[in-house]
Amino acid sequence: MRVTITGATGLVGSRLVARLQERGDEVTVLSRDPERARSVLGEVDVAAWDPTASAAASGTLAGRDAVVHLAGEPVAQRWSDMVKERIWTSREAGTRCLIAGLRQAEPRPVVLVSASGVGYYGPRGDERLDESAAAGDDFLASVVKAWEAEATAAEDLGLRVVLVRTGVVLDRQGGALAKMLPPFRAGIGGPVAGGRQYMPWIHLDDLVGIYLAALDGDDWSGPVNATAPEPVTNRQFSKALGRALHRPAFAPVPAFALRLLYGEMAEIVTTGQRAVPRRALELGYTFLHPDLDEALAAALR
Repeated sequence: MRVTITGATGLVGSRLVARLQERGDEVTVLSRDPERARSVLGEVDVAAWDPTASAAASGTLAGRDAVVHLAGEPVAQRWSDMVKERIWTSREAGTRCLIAGLRQAEPRPVVLVSASGVGYYGPRGDERLDESAAAGDDFLASVVKAWEAEATAAEDLGLRVVLVRTGVVLDRQGGALAKMLPPFRAGIGGPVAGGRQYMPWIHLDDLVGIYLAALDGDDWSGPVNATAPEPVTNRQFSKALGRALHRPAFAPVPAFALRLLYGEMAEIVTTGQRAVPRRALELGYTFLHPDLDEALAAALR
């Protein structure tokens, strides 16, 4: 398979590139910083592209079998008005520029697998949320709706489109888990904002596995929750991480402290979603790490 990937230097993209290369696929990476991409990814074909400035070059898309779109401004940072604009623009305008490149490409790829997030659902308490659940109306949900709408436009070009709504990714080298490790290792970790909110977690191996299944499976289309079969509360997750590290995990983190640190973005951590992967299971995906204790042990090795 010939695959073009955007956002390939991040935690998910770099692991996905490696897995594709391991199985003999030909990978082209689109990056605004080709030198950095080569230093991170090693031997890979890289083309320059600023995702919010211009259409992706049709030559990097024509004749490919698939496109994976991961590029986007990090959400996990303090949300000023400027940051919120970058988060929105990088996803909406960036995806629109990718679709513009696909429109000009001949022959076109068969499938677009586009990153998305469980933030689509907004804060919903303990309601179990599969892919049929309605969108929320907060900032992040609005961003994800706009993002998915731009990606879905590729269907009009004849592409099969898969939207991977990702939860909290477990890997010690990046993402939310890497940020949690220092306080938990110091014995001062614990539940956040009471700990009753749900965390829709997924091991990085399974997230990459879902991307590969979406690339390969002709019956994969539309939104797919990339979360483990059983989401847990923040309190349950904290206890499991404490067990994995052999450290106490009862030091509470009050909501107001997170709001002081992260502002509006803290709502992601203090609310959460009880998202479940109904579509992935229906389509036959077998999770490598469905159990939280085992997944944490594997992520920390």
